[in-house]
Amino acid sequence: MTDEMEEKDTRVIESPVVDAQQELVDASQEDSVFVATQWQLMWWRFRKHKLAMIAGVILLLLYCIALFPEFLATYSPHESRKLFSQVPPHKVRFVDSEGKFGLRPFIYAYERTRDPDTLRLVYTPDLDAKYYLGFFVRGFDYKVLGLVASNLHLVGVKPDETGTAPEVFLMGTDNLGRDLFSRMMYGTRISLSIGLIGVAFSFLFGITLGGLSGYYGGVADLVIQRVIEFIRAVPGIPLWMALSAALPATWPPLRVYFGITVILSFLSWTGLARIVRGRFLALREEDFIMAARLAGSGEMRIIFRHMVPSFTSYIIASLTLSIPGMILGETSLSFLGLGLRPPVISWGVLLQGGQNLQAVAQTPWLMLPGIFVIVTVLAYNFLGDGLRDAADPYSR
Repeated sequence: MTDEMEEKDTRVIESPVVDAQQELVDASQEDSVFVATQWQLMWWRFRKHKLAMIAGVILLLLYCIALFPEFLATYSPHESRKLFSQVPPHKVRFVDSEGKFGLRPFIYAYERTRDPDTLRLVYTPDLDAKYYLGFFVRGFDYKVLGLVASNLHLVGVKPDETGTAPEVFLMGTDNLGRDLFSRMMYGTRISLSIGLIGVAFSFLFGITLGGLSGYYGGVADLVIQRVIEFIRAVPGIPLWMALSAALPATWPPLRVYFGITVILSFLSWTGLARIVRGRFLALREEDFIMAARLAGSGEMRIIFRHMVPSFTSYIIASLTLSIPGMILGETSLSFLGLGLRPPVISWGVLLQGGQNLQAVAQTPWLMLPGIFVIVTVLAYNFLGDGLRDAADPYSR
């Protein structure tokens, strides 16, 4: 009885202490909100946007693929195999033909026959030829980021007891017998980098011209706005086609790549310039700008040290939403044959193999690069929505 009373007294004494500690924690959290920087508040709001967080992880994985496509590829992207033309994707299995389950993934080698009616090659799994997939296997030689020589690859087929191993095509092959999975890994680098580089040029044009238009006004504002209206009045696809067709056919692939990037940047800076102009018109009469002028700050310092940082979060959200447009623009031009051309590998170049209905009906795996495009664009849109909500000072 005495022990029970002591326990009750202890609980009675501890309860106010726990409540006081909780109140201190809540108070410290509230104080941290009042002293937090703008970027900290953005990060705290962004973490509440679960879909944007998932999209950020997906984009991070895609850019890891873009950095190390050689390590992920199973074969050289330009290697042709005449005997393996239009091979369907190998199915990675864990259950064999007898119904036995195993933890090690494996594939069945394909047996090649020819249809007597259509004379097309038909590939059927050979249930007697079972090969296990292995990780960190040796393959073709490459250089990591063009610096370190290696021949280690993430996945491949381990040889059997006789030392033989079949060709494995995780996403099938094209009409020249080139491994589509390896080509998609390499195409990720071009398609994603053209979006970043294009946005960098667009950022430069939009901030500079939009800032000049909004800060100075007058003749500069009149000329820049008329140029913007002219560019936005021209239909996008015909203008892309005309500017892309103007690129010399004799240019090397690298020069064509940068040419397409500049074209996409030239067409996409107008929206950002309008946003920057509107913000500059609203900010140039603010008290802190007048104080900076009275303190003797130069015009460039006022623009880049006081005005631009005040709406940097909005610029980041706008640029994040504009990257998908760059990727879709390159994919569309390359798909139509007016953008990047082989031997350059991009998602748009890979989609050229599925331009006709016959290819879609007989080799639907050639459309798999389109899934990468859709996932990337959706991920960027969700990420941009999360950044836009996090940058809104009136959001809760």
